Amino acid sequence: MTIIEHLMELRERIIKAGLALLGGMFIGVFFARRFLELLVAPLGPEGRIQSLKPAENIIVFFKVALILGVVLAMPVIFYQFMAFVAPGLTKEEKRALLRIVPAATFLFALGVGFGAFVILPFTLGYLQSFLSDIIQPDYSVDYYIAFVTNFTLAIGGAFETPLVIAFLARLGFVSPDGLRRSRRYAIVIIAILAAVITPTPDPFNMMLVMAPLLLLYEFGIILARLTYRPRPS
Repeated sequence: MTIIEHLMELRERIIKAGLALLGGMFIGVFFARRFLELLVAPLGPEGRIQSLKPAENIIVFFKVALILGVVLAMPVIFYQFMAFVAPGLTKEEKRALLRIVPAATFLFALGVGFGAFVILPFTLGYLQSFLSDIIQPDYSVDYYIAFVTNFTLAIGGAFETPLVIAFLARLGFVSPDGLRRSRRYAIVIIAILAAVITPTPDPFNMMLVMAPLLLLYEFGIILARLTYRPRPS
């Protein structure tokens, strides 16, 4: 295929992915209110959110619908991506991609769910109780949704650690033995990462994040044993 033909195909794939996103967002409109209720639920009965701008409620509603649209359209978006890049991949690369993508999707969804339903309620509970005797915690709905989204996405991204380790081992940049020897440094890095992800000085919340990340690091070592290829000297 010529460069022009590649660009035309890319344009066609992007248009199809965009149409899928619009369709997903249209469906998301019907479930946005319920999903918004789920996002607000971790605040508990004492938590309050408010709108600070005339159009903020509408903007947040369609932001939530867009989030749902992305989730619903992701299979189509992924298919369009695969259909575009597949002709340039070897059979081995295609098989590896077909294994990695479902695993990455599962780990990311697991991380988002863990962050939203396990860590977030404890985090918000601590943040609301801090200086609550002199400060009433009232949140802007736009800021709150952005906070929850960024928080859960960060946890989801952190859960991709085993696949990152396996990929680096495949390229020969890290080895299983090296990962085992570096375990103490990994614990320090994970502790720092957990402190950054959890915006509270509460050690309990920090341990909630550290524990699964440490398990994922150990799982990454197991995957590294299966995928490791020494770099040619």
